[in-house]
Amino acid sequence: MHNLVIDIGNTNSKLAIFNQKELVHYERLNELDETHLKTLIEKYQIQNATVSSVNKDIKELSDYLKQLVNYIPFTTEIKGKIKNNYQTLNTLGLDRWAKVIAAHCLYPGKNCLMIDAGTCITYDVLTAKDEYFGGSISLGIKMRFEALNHYTGRLPLVNWKNDENNIPKGTNTINAIKNGVLQGVLNEVEGFISSENKRNKDLKVIITGGDADFLNMQLKNSIFATQIIHEPYLVLKGLNEVITL
Repeated sequence: MHNLVIDIGNTNSKLAIFNQKELVHYERLNELDETHLKTLIEKYQIQNATVSSVNKDIKELSDYLKQLVNYIPFTTEIKGKIKNNYQTLNTLGLDRWAKVIAAHCLYPGKNCLMIDAGTCITYDVLTAKDEYFGGSISLGIKMRFEALNHYTGRLPLVNWKNDENNIPKGTNTINAIKNGVLQGVLNEVEGFISSENKRNKDLKVIITGGDADFLNMQLKNSIFATQIIHEPYLVLKGLNEVITL
């Protein structure tokens, strides 16, 4: 049984096809094209599909998928055995909820801190008792560079690429901005991990998102290294699990 899952984020869209729980196809797209979707559906004989979107009305897309496959609407009302204590379900990001579902299925009975380093950096905790109380939303790395440029008169916009693994010393203005932003993010992430370690024992720290490689590299020699799990397809895996809940 092949499933099609689509995650429409703030910056781009991610598409994956699963055979049961095995990821067999993945794409990162700037735009979704119906002709391309139909080609994939026919090639892989897709039976089921679901979509998560953080910033876009998906009625047109969902209506199109309904014509071709068994379309399963994804909402925060879908929870399986997870106790969702979030007070405003209508404003809980679907991508955040998909990560909670993924953690529940991938690491059952474990305390999990999910860190998604994308346009924003989000922190969400699922307890070993399958309880979710929400989390935190912070500025993403690119957003921090842009804010420094936008809200000051003389600081330049730094073009940082997330494959740059080193945090430079602030010996000039460009490097001072890089050091402040990147070291600040790292300190923030380590602070969240440290705080959750005090609340939840045997914590698993699951890192995902576009800037996850950078965080993973910075944390591999930290005191938290043994806790870190890099799951680049966490949202997509969560969406795939939705189809079977």
